[in-house]
Amino acid sequence: MEVILLERIEKLGQMGDVVNVKPGFARNFLLPQKKAVTASDESRKQFEAKRAQLEAQNLERRKDAEQVAKKLDGLFVVMIRQAGDAGQLYGSVNARDIANAVTEAGFTIERRQINLDQPIKTLGLTPVRVALHPEVSVTVTANVARSAEEAKIQEDTGEAVVRTDDDDDDVETAEVFEADAAPAEADAEAKAE
Repeated sequence: MEVILLERIEKLGQMGDVVNVKPGFARNFLLPQKKAVTASDESRKQFEAKRAQLEAQNLERRKDAEQVAKKLDGLFVVMIRQAGDAGQLYGSVNARDIANAVTEAGFTIERRQINLDQPIKTLGLTPVRVALHPEVSVTVTANVARSAEEAKIQEDTGEAVVRTDDDDDDVETAEVFEADAAPAEADAEAKAE
C-alpha cells in the first residue's frame, strides 16, 4: 500500500516521501496516528498545497523538542524494586514505569516515547532512549536498585550493587569450600590414572 508520509518516520522515510508499506502497518499505525495519508493523485495535490504549512509546524515542534532535550539529556531516574541477591528483579521495569518516573522528575513524557527493546529485569544502570520528536531523541538512565542508598552507590560507581555486606561472610565460606574441594578432585584424578 502506498502512503505519503506527513512526518519523518525512523527507518521508513522523510516527510513527503511516497513509500510502499504493508497494509496492516498503514491501517493500524500510520493512518490513525495521522503520520501518513494514502497515496492518490488528489492526496498528493493536497499534500503539496499544505507542504509549507506542515514543514513549518514540524520545525516548530522540533525546536520545542530540542529545548526539552537539553534539559532531559543525561537524566537519572531511580526505580526502587525488589530483587534477589544475584541482582535479578522479582518483576521488571517497563516503558510505562520509566515514563512515570520521568514525568515525576518534571518532564511530560508518554509511554510510547520510550524506546525500550525489552523490559529491564536486573539491577543496575540501563540507558533508555526517549524520542521527543521524530528527529530528536535523548538518553535517560534508569537506575534500578533495591533501595535509595544502593541507587546512590550505583550512580557514583556506575556498577550494579549485587551483594550486600551480609553476603561477604557467605562468599568467604564458599571460597574455603572450593579450596578444600580442589585437592580432593586432584586426588580423584590421580587415582583414576
